[in-house]
Amino acid sequence: MPAAVPLKSQGRSAAHRSFERLCGLVAGDLEEVNRTIVDRLQSPVELIPQLAGRLVASGGKRLRPILTLATARMCGYEGARHVRLAACVELIHTATLLHDDVVDDSALRRGAATANAVWGNKPSVLVGDFLFSRSFQLMVEDGSLEVLRILSDASAAIARGEVDQLLISNDVSTGAGAYMDVIRAKTATLFAAASEIGAVVSGRPAAEQTALRTYGMGLGTAFQLVDDVLDYSARQADLGKTVGDDFRDGKITLPIVLAIERGDDEERAFWRRALESEDRRDGDLEHAMTLLARRDALGAAMAETHRHGDEARRAMEAFPAGAYRDALLDLVDFCVEREF
Repeated sequence: MPAAVPLKSQGRSAAHRSFERLCGLVAGDLEEVNRTIVDRLQSPVELIPQLAGRLVASGGKRLRPILTLATARMCGYEGARHVRLAACVELIHTATLLHDDVVDDSALRRGAATANAVWGNKPSVLVGDFLFSRSFQLMVEDGSLEVLRILSDASAAIARGEVDQLLISNDVSTGAGAYMDVIRAKTATLFAAASEIGAVVSGRPAAEQTALRTYGMGLGTAFQLVDDVLDYSARQADLGKTVGDDFRDGKITLPIVLAIERGDDEERAFWRRALESEDRRDGDLEHAMTLLARRDALGAAMAETHRHGDEARRAMEAFPAGAYRDALLDLVDFCVEREF
């Protein structure tokens, strides 16, 4: 295995502490979210709670529902709607993970066997559909057409992003703009929706809703770009997977796009063979990482990450200083500087 490429960061412990502070602020609400999710997973069909519960309990950071909880509290909300909507957001996210693992034929997620590896593709797809239906039940029960619009639009965008990602899979002619469109739809849109509905349930003005949507979009984009870089830079213990999984799967991510754009003809021929023709050979991953370093593709991808993180920080200027606002600003640092 090639040596992992180090990232410049403020240190994992600092990132952990900032995220833990935010989790502490919403701890009570998050417990209610988890209880709501467990309740909504109940079904007389035994496979449904088994399969869905395995993924929900597998150790994710719950970033998206935390965004809904924290933004609502920052906006002064004191009711309970944000809890059910945060659960809705997490159910949407979990459904997309089930479908993603089937499409990608993934065997591992966070170091554990995926649902499709344990139960097969058909049950995973169908239980993912069940989770989507549960999320829409929660939206309808909330009773807000604005919330329904935001979350249903996000669900549609995610599906479109998945299709677009499939279309660019193994296509080395993919440009940075096309790739960024995919991750905005596939990943950042749900971050944006999760953040925006915090202002909606609080009855905040349209300008604040827009600010939180911008915050979530910048945060989600940065989060995905860091994932792209981490695949070529972090240890297996940090990622829950081996270095270079994206390369082995032939995935086109921003570091690869930038390396291809900056490379010479010989380098582009290598990327075409390894990714487009899927003719990967011993030593190819090591060579790929050499080319990424030669063209500073990881550094350039991180620069793009910081740009989107800065957009998220600027959006928070619409809100007065306070514990929740400060924690949400720290969350940007966590997403940008994380090593896992």
